[in-house]
This record gives sequence, structure tokens and C-alpha cells, in this order.
Amino acid sequence: MEEIKQYAAEEDVKFIRMAFCDVEGRQKNIAIMPSELDRAFRYGIAIDGSAIPGFGGEVHSDLLLHPDPGTLCVLPWRPEHGRVVRMFCTVSRPGGQIIEADTRSLLQKAVEDAKAAGLTFTFGTEMEFYLFRRDEDGQPTRIPYDDAGYMDIAPADKGENVRREVCLTLERMGIRPESSHHEEGPGQNEIDFRYADPITAADNAVTFRTVVDAVAARNGLYADFGPKPLENQPGNGMHINFSVVGEKRQDVMPAAIAGVMAHCGEMTAFLNPTDASYSRFGGYKAPRYISWSAENRSQLIRVPAAEGEYRRAELRSPDPLCNPYLAFTLLIRAGMEGIAGDMQLPLAADLNLYAAPAEVQAQYQPLPETRTAAKAAAAVSEFIAASLPATVIHHYTR
Repeated sequence: MEEIKQYAAEEDVKFIRMAFCDVEGRQKNIAIMPSELDRAFRYGIAIDGSAIPGFGGEVHSDLLLHPDPGTLCVLPWRPEHGRVVRMFCTVSRPGGQIIEADTRSLLQKAVEDAKAAGLTFTFGTEMEFYLFRRDEDGQPTRIPYDDAGYMDIAPADKGENVRREVCLTLERMGIRPESSHHEEGPGQNEIDFRYADPITAADNAVTFRTVVDAVAARNGLYADFGPKPLENQPGNGMHINFSVVGEKRQDVMPAAIAGVMAHCGEMTAFLNPTDASYSRFGGYKAPRYISWSAENRSQLIRVPAAEGEYRRAELRSPDPLCNPYLAFTLLIRAGMEGIAGDMQLPLAADLNLYAAPAEVQAQYQPLPETRTAAKAAAAVSEFIAASLPATVIHHYTR
């Protein structure tokens, strides 16, 4: 606390954003002045929980934000003089009990349980988004910023400078992007992150969406992370790369992947939380069936050719509107179950499922085809019930 107070004084910090996410993963914040830091660390900053999706109703609505000092970072798009910094927070009731809908704390508990079992998980995300023009009143349109295609370069790729600004902004915040490029759709872009521990990776994913929104707006554009912004174009995915290492360095990845596959249908309501999420499945390299392959991009899980520390599995069904804290929590829980039960991977689907005959496709279990079906699968799942609090499940399945 004293170090942060000193930093605020020396670096001309005038506002501290106390950031948290609602149950759906949307970042919220309340700004305090440096003079309130003592109160924030000792008692917490009060908010009205009844106004936050998933945090409860008007009864017992008083909640407190407690900052995590390890997440302090400057917001580079705010003024240099009178700086603004941000810290992620834990959300509790006045008695000190962390609320069930604090999904960041749910992920922290999953990480602790994994470590107690001798397992270390790491994650990295690949997030896609569209850049659209704004009209003369500053309102978003559906006119893409460019007509470039996959990995095109300038001048066709007009998003090049926006991605550059996003990456440099993230670097100034202590976040290390791994790569960036134009995606297949007109005005569609992708920026990928280096591997990190689960909490850092989820924080980075939430921060990334905020930075892209801010940089796009500063350039007179609108960033759309929706799963299907344009009907006849590729959707936006949030591919999640994950790996797990056992305490004795044993190879536990196959069993972890098997665990994820066993429960992926039940998890879909949380990984794909909007109706539009389901129109993305089954086209433009978005999966439709629960399958895996070594390199095939038509599968749910792809295991790229890599060795040692770069070995990973890529889950291709989630979209950028999911709550990354919930997504990572469920992947850890499913991976742990797979490892504990020594689950075996099914045979790899080394074929193009998009073009496969109907009789071949019938051999694979499909992902839920609608949000209604996904919610129904989650509502009766014993795995989901054991992995998440009832209030969170109810919010996603009601």
C-alpha cells in the first residue's frame, strides 16, 4: 500500500480506477482520488451491487471493492499529466465474504486447487475483432474499415496502424502481445498473446478489449468483438491456447484435453454467451463438432506441432464476448477431471469435417446448435454444478 501511495505521488497520479468485471465479463470501474487509497486498501470502496449484472438484487446490495496491488498499471491513452492508473479488485460483502459472482476469485480458487493437485496451467488467447467506420454523428456503421484479406499488407490493410497502436499501448501497460495480423474478413483483425498464468492471461484478455475499444475510438473507428458482425463473413473467435504440466513433469496433456472434450458441450453456454455465437459455428474454420486433430483447423481442439514449453492445445469454439475468468475456470476444472480420471483421447479426426459426408459427420457429437440448447445442457450438468456457484449458473441458464 505504501509503495503504491508513493508511486501515485511521484508519478503525478490523480485518478485510480478500481476495476472489476460483472458476471458476463464486462469490465466496470469506479475512479477514486489518491487520498482515498488508505480507505481502499483497509476497508474497500463501496458500490451498489444491484446495478451490476449477476451481482444480486436490491436486498444486501452493498458491496466493497478491494484492490489487488499487483495489477497496478498506467492507462496510456489518458493524459500524461494527472495520470490515470488501474487496479483489478476483489468484490466482497461488508462482512468480508467474497461474492459468488466474482469470477476472478473463482479462477483464483481453481488455480489454487490445481496447484494442490500438482498441476500448473498456462493460457494464451487469440482474439479477433472487426473495425467498422463511424458515420458523421460518430455512431458505428456496418461498413468495414478495409477490404483486405488474411495477412494482407498495407495499403490494402488499413488496420495496420491501429494494431500497431494497440500493441504499443499494451506494451506500455506491461502486457506482451506475441503477434498481430489482418484476418480473413474485411476489416477483421487479430492480436495474439504470449502464454501467462491463468489470472494474468484473463486480466490481459479483459484489458485487451478495453485497449482496442479506446484505440479504435481515438482513430474514429468502432471495434466489434461480436461473434458474427457480418452475416456472410467470418465470425470473431477467441481461440484459447492452454497447457498443463504435472508436478513430476509427466505428460498429462492428453488426459486434460480428453477432460475438456468430455465437458465441452456443457461449457458452451459460458464460452458462447449470445444467440449470435451459434451462427458462427460450422463455417469459416469455426468448429461444429466435438473433435480434435493434430493440425486440422476444422476441429474443436487443435494440437499444433510443437515441443517442450511450446506444446499446447487450442480450443477454437469460444468467442470474444465470453467471460475469460469463467472460461479458464471451466477449462482448468475439466482438465483436472480428465487427469484425475486418466481419461483417454478419442481417435484424432484427421479430415475436413466441413466437407465430410453426412454419415461421417454423424459419428461426431455436435456442439449445441442454439443458445437454448446450450443453456439446457449446462442446467443439467453435474460437472457445471460442481465447478461454478449456483448464482452464476442461474445467470447463464435462466
